[in-house]
Amino acid sequence: MTALRPERETDASYGDQSYEASGAHGEWHAEGGYRAAYQEGTYEEPHQPAADPYQSSTEQPYQPQEGAYQPTKDPYQPPRDDETVALRIAEPAPATGEFASSSGASSAASGTRPASGGRAARRKAAKRRGGGRHSGGRERESAAEEAKPQAPLSRVEARRRARLRKPSPAVVASRAIGEVFITTGVLMLLLVTYQLWWTNVRAQAQAGDETHSLQNDWASGKRAPGAFLPGQGFAILHIPKLDVVVPIAEGVSNKRVLDKGMVGHYGESPLKTAMPDAKTGNFGLAAHRNTHGEPFRYINRLQPGDAVVVETQSKYFVYKVTSMLPVTPPSNTSVLNPIPRGSGFTAPGRYITLTTCTPEFTSKYRLIVWGKMVEERPRSKGKPDALVE
Repeated sequence: MTALRPERETDASYGDQSYEASGAHGEWHAEGGYRAAYQEGTYEEPHQPAADPYQSSTEQPYQPQEGAYQPTKDPYQPPRDDETVALRIAEPAPATGEFASSSGASSAASGTRPASGGRAARRKAAKRRGGGRHSGGRERESAAEEAKPQAPLSRVEARRRARLRKPSPAVVASRAIGEVFITTGVLMLLLVTYQLWWTNVRAQAQAGDETHSLQNDWASGKRAPGAFLPGQGFAILHIPKLDVVVPIAEGVSNKRVLDKGMVGHYGESPLKTAMPDAKTGNFGLAAHRNTHGEPFRYINRLQPGDAVVVETQSKYFVYKVTSMLPVTPPSNTSVLNPIPRGSGFTAPGRYITLTTCTPEFTSKYRLIVWGKMVEERPRSKGKPDALVE
């Protein structure tokens, strides 16, 4: 039958019974129609249309009694079809939706808010959270490895690992050599510090004490002019240009004189020189250029005409620098002669010679500075102009 919306089917009869059907186009009756058609083989099963959901029903809907069991609605049950009650396969969601739902689920699991925007924005958000796409997987793998219980080692494996942990002879030797080098370097640093700093501090303190002692003895009259014992102070040297004020002691011994920060007088044979109060002669002095107070460190800066003053108990002896010999061997003792060789002096006179080592921090050569006395001033007349200026 081709009717879309049959309204009524009242009676049907088989055999001698009459079949009655009413449709959209009217009613018809036929006696024996079904049997005749069946016998002739021309009968077709009438089409039974599906129930129309829009067709109104005269029956009242089922009303459950109060207190009766009522099944709960399953939230996971798919929605009923508007046209049929058959189940339907959900259509696949678009790729963006799937990615957003999966990212949202992972974000909810990790406790972070899913990133909005395109793929680049999501990648940046993932980097800010944990450092990249695979960082979480690596962290989980490392945590699983740490949590995994370690199997006990066999005796052979334990011995092998113990041998590997034990340093080889080459490693032990290199460590020992390194420790030796480090210790040597520390010792050398301490030695240099002692030589360049501590010796100066100690020598300057000793020289200052000797200067004050000399001045006090002169003021009280405890010392008298005359011969002096080796190591005994008897005068004070002033070099105003270099701001040097240092005591002069008898002899040039390192231990007794020079290492104490004092200037030594060549007063012993075979290098015996004159005293400042001699009528003629060469007053020879020596001192360190580096370390132990280094009183002669900058005498290479002296120029002709610069003053050098020797203060004694009774007088001031003022000399003026005349010449300099920058380098000479230590064996050149002729620079201490009464008429020093190389000084430019040609006749006897009252001279002063300052000697020290050169270059700095070595003792390979000697530096010589000569001067000539220009004034002898009693202490009663006060300080000379060279010390007043």
